[in-house]
Amino acid sequence: MKGIAVQGLTHEEVIERTNDGRVNKDPETTSRSTWQIVYANVFNPVNAIMLALFVLILVAGFPADGLFVGVVISNSVIGVSQEIYARRELEKLQLLNSPSVRVIRNGAEEEVAADEVVQDDLVVTGAGDQIVVDGDVLETQGLEIDESLLTGESDPIAKEVGDEVLSGSFVNAGTGIFKVTRVGADSYANALALEAKRFSLVDSELRRGINSILRVLMFLIPPAGALLLFSLLDVEDQWQNALQGSVAAAVAMVPDGLVLLTSLSFVAGVVAIARKRALAKELATVELLARVDTLCLDKTGTITTGEISFGDIIPLGDFDHRSALEILGSVAHSDPDPNPTMSAVAVATKKVLDWEISSFEPFNSARKWSAVEFSGYGTFFFGAPDILLENATHDAQQKAQSEAERGRRVLALCKIDAPLNEGFQGAVDPICLILLDDTVREDAPEILRFFADQGVELKVISGDNTATVATVAATAGVPNCDNSIDARTLDDEKKLSEAIKESTVFGRVTPHQKRSMVASLQAEGHVVAMTGDGVNDVLALKDADMGIAMGSGSSASRGVAQLVLLDNSFSTLPEVLAQGRKVINNIERVANLFVTKAAYALLLTALIGIQGIEFPFLPRQLTLIGTFSIGLPGLVLALAPNTDLVRSGFLQRVLRFSVPAGAIAAVTTWIVYLKSRDWAGQDLSNTELAEARSAATIALLVIGLVVLVVVSRPLRLWKVGLAISMAGLHACIIAVPFTRDYFELEWLDGKTWLMVLSSTMIASVLIIMIQRVIPGILPKQQNTSETTSREAQ
Repeated sequence: MKGIAVQGLTHEEVIERTNDGRVNKDPETTSRSTWQIVYANVFNPVNAIMLALFVLILVAGFPADGLFVGVVISNSVIGVSQEIYARRELEKLQLLNSPSVRVIRNGAEEEVAADEVVQDDLVVTGAGDQIVVDGDVLETQGLEIDESLLTGESDPIAKEVGDEVLSGSFVNAGTGIFKVTRVGADSYANALALEAKRFSLVDSELRRGINSILRVLMFLIPPAGALLLFSLLDVEDQWQNALQGSVAAAVAMVPDGLVLLTSLSFVAGVVAIARKRALAKELATVELLARVDTLCLDKTGTITTGEISFGDIIPLGDFDHRSALEILGSVAHSDPDPNPTMSAVAVATKKVLDWEISSFEPFNSARKWSAVEFSGYGTFFFGAPDILLENATHDAQQKAQSEAERGRRVLALCKIDAPLNEGFQGAVDPICLILLDDTVREDAPEILRFFADQGVELKVISGDNTATVATVAATAGVPNCDNSIDARTLDDEKKLSEAIKESTVFGRVTPHQKRSMVASLQAEGHVVAMTGDGVNDVLALKDADMGIAMGSGSSASRGVAQLVLLDNSFSTLPEVLAQGRKVINNIERVANLFVTKAAYALLLTALIGIQGIEFPFLPRQLTLIGTFSIGLPGLVLALAPNTDLVRSGFLQRVLRFSVPAGAIAAVTTWIVYLKSRDWAGQDLSNTELAEARSAATIALLVIGLVVLVVVSRPLRLWKVGLAISMAGLHACIIAVPFTRDYFELEWLDGKTWLMVLSSTMIASVLIIMIQRVIPGILPKQQNTSETTSREAQ
């Protein structure tokens, strides 16, 4: 497209600028370095608390009770290894998704990576390109830049020679060449170009809930621990024993594995969809799609393959097939930077007429046409027939409508005997209709039916002819697709808001209308996902709760989307949904376990502190209980299959179950401990105290396993086996003399066993009844056979 003599930099000049640092390198990478990953997973508040407790137990002289420090080590090792693995997997995919830039060097155009652009490079840009550096325009052919992502300005800005272009914007229409002025840290919005490398925990309902739980616990633990310590100092003969009991209580109150298992679930979900060649730019992406209740779909490149092929033409007016095809070939070959539609026409036609181009206007998705003026032959417009043929004969309009209703993509070519700078006005002379074929994706009907069955509302929003969009939607199996609307009739926000609530298919939608439709749905309380691949989808993709772009789409659409389907496979979305459900539901199960543990530890601490007796557990015994009733089974549950429907209200449901369950566990354990002490008499020997603690340990472990089974419902054989295996491991520890002595456990007599079993049975019934009595805890019933088969996969 070089209309002026441009040579660009030599390769020697490029090397010189690269060595000088005048290259578009991101000064602060958005993915964490290995050291940052290690630091975040090792030096965090939970580990700091556990390490401080470990130091205290060593000071008290009970190193055998420091077994809980293994949680710190395992949390750190698992967290570091999983995040490094996930980073490596995502960076592999990012190489496929990173934006490329066309530059002119040594007088020739070549393609380089965004981070290889240097200062003073000449960048060639066209519709759909993301601007990754700042620069000054040297040449333009209808270049229009959309800066809405930077400034909020809704209308594209026409750029003239000498105007500045800013990184973070994108080309809405036209072509141009600009000279790079600022790169790297100095560019206006360098972070946007490499946004896809971001690997971070973002705000989500799950993380908000987990953080709320942690804040409350960090507020309650210090006073509860202080109360117990002062009480034990009066009860115990030595301060070391008082400190030992206080550390035991604190270890139980700290939710040591909750943050790890939450992060691990997110990471596992992201890696799972990465294996399907879907790039999630944020850890919470897998959660977002599972919460979506409205899916907005673009037609071209989303429901259809986007591989447009030329079908035929229908001559109009006085033009025959041959003359119309010759004119069409000249118009198609005049476009310096053709979009896929124009490229398909150019491939199928030849440039026969030797006409001189005097001016050219690139395609714009808002006005729906492109145009070229040939010296002495008039101006030719190529675009939407319902725009270009609005004032043409009824016969031409009828033919276009008839073909559109058959699902074909229809364009029109017409002529006006007026200069191009006067725009589309004057007497229109129709030349022909152009018929294009765009195949519906083979997997689209199945995938759309899947989402409809899951209760996700579908909306098809396209810039194409309304009849064409409705026919394609019907072929793809979109429900209620006969309820279609031409968006040109939606001339105010009120009409648009009403229409998007009531209708399913929309044609002739402008980019800003797409954005407004997403906003209207969000205003009604919907969680909205938007799929698209073109520059006209960028604004809606950015504003949607979840933007989904095709890997073959424009760099601008891939740059703003949260999920990029690199192999353009629509069938990946159910896998993302499944991973999201697994993450959300499993984290809720794990949170129930840890919050129940914190609840019973807090209540037991308060009861013992007020009563003024020895604490019923040693730190090593609570480590044993936590490992077999929470830690190990929690890790399995966090990564287990789960296809339950997602519900909002995560934190409320967790508290409604965990607080009563923790209270039941605490009171039952307290009664068992007190009763065992009472049977031993007033002056407890060390052996009698160990027996009382053993009874409390067994009672709390049994109740913990009951909680595990309850939160694991619906039950499967492997879940029951998990609980039984945990109980079996604990039984082995009691049976083996070495481990029994290490954990200071004693054999119970028959009377104590009977009391423990009867107490835990009553507690178990009460815990099971919690989900029945308290509303909003149990999930909605699903198709059992479907759920079973999916969880078995």
